[in-house]
Amino acid sequence: MCTTTAVETDLNLSALNQLTRLLLRKYNCGVRPVQNWTKPTTVYIDLIIQSVLDVDGQTQKVTTSIWYRQIWNDEFLVWDPEEFDGITEISLSSDAIWVPDVIISEFVDVGKSPVIPYVYVNCSGTVKNYKPIQVVSACHLEIYAFPFDKQNCTLTFRSWLHSVNEVDLALWRPAEEIANDTKDFMNDGEWELLSVPSHYCTLEQEDRDYAQIQFNVLIRRRPLLYVVSLLIPSIFFMVVDVTSFYLPPNSGTRITFKTSILLGFTVIRVNLMDEIPATAIKTPLIGVFFAVCMALLVLSLAMSIFVVKLLHYSEKEVKEMSMSACLLDKYGSMDQSFIESAFTSMKTLDDMEQSGEVVSLRLYLQEEDNEGSSQSYWVELCLKVDKLLFCVYLLIMLIYVMTLLLLWGVWSSA
Repeated sequence: MCTTTAVETDLNLSALNQLTRLLLRKYNCGVRPVQNWTKPTTVYIDLIIQSVLDVDGQTQKVTTSIWYRQIWNDEFLVWDPEEFDGITEISLSSDAIWVPDVIISEFVDVGKSPVIPYVYVNCSGTVKNYKPIQVVSACHLEIYAFPFDKQNCTLTFRSWLHSVNEVDLALWRPAEEIANDTKDFMNDGEWELLSVPSHYCTLEQEDRDYAQIQFNVLIRRRPLLYVVSLLIPSIFFMVVDVTSFYLPPNSGTRITFKTSILLGFTVIRVNLMDEIPATAIKTPLIGVFFAVCMALLVLSLAMSIFVVKLLHYSEKEVKEMSMSACLLDKYGSMDQSFIESAFTSMKTLDDMEQSGEVVSLRLYLQEEDNEGSSQSYWVELCLKVDKLLFCVYLLIMLIYVMTLLLLWGVWSSA
């Protein structure tokens, strides 16, 4: 039995070798494989998107992994299977036969695609060229609504030299089936494949028409990672900054607290710079969001500095208006009980002796009471100014948030 199997294997190999030699003996790989040269060769194209590997907004390039299939008929590669032990399909080197010069017009760089040196040929002359390709193509990227953006990248297949009268293109599968075929796409990454619509058209160039098939790869970014790492921390900073207005402006801690918020927001913004796509033409809306958030934090800090400055400026003026600044500096640190006892003692001394020094001290204390009341009024006025600035700040933030929501809503519905 082993001897019979070996003999049959040798016969099969001999038939395969004979068939290959017969097909390639007088084959010219530089000639389009048709008996009638006026008849065009129709190349059927099929495309399956496997994954989106990289989207570079700065260089406007997209790297995708696709499964690409070409099918055409070679009239010089035909045989009768009965003459060659029933062989109906063989593999041939792609360098030994004619292969259509179909390229991708948006191709800009060589990807890391595996080399598939063989094609399948059946007895009727149908050639199947299946291969995986890593395509680095140019794409007009719209990252204005990042990270809620959608992209429409085209892959246009056409013959580089042959006109439509020589090489025509067609879809191997119906366009609806190709558009909705997303089962092989790797959906665990950053991008989600929506659909792959396609259409056939001709391009007129130098008085010649070239057939081309355009595939539109519609993808959408998953924004959850960027919302968690970028937007939510920024919103937390803004909420904390708003609540910091409830700190008393004369306590001395508000400015320190707001400065710490601004510093923390700056550190986070610098550390997350690499996660925001860069472009030389347009600025993403999220970049404007961060810039305006920092401007609001600076505005909030400036408002607090202004209120604190008003408070301290009032105290200085009271000191300058005092008729006995030296006595104020001397007795200003005493507590209220000591001042009341001193006032009672001076009142007694006034009944006993009306000296010039006692009269001066009495006048000073009366002026001090007047200055204290004016100081309290000034502090109350500063608190009202602080409340007014807080309302203005809230109004600015409300307008800002509504503008952002409106812009994102308009873009998403477009």
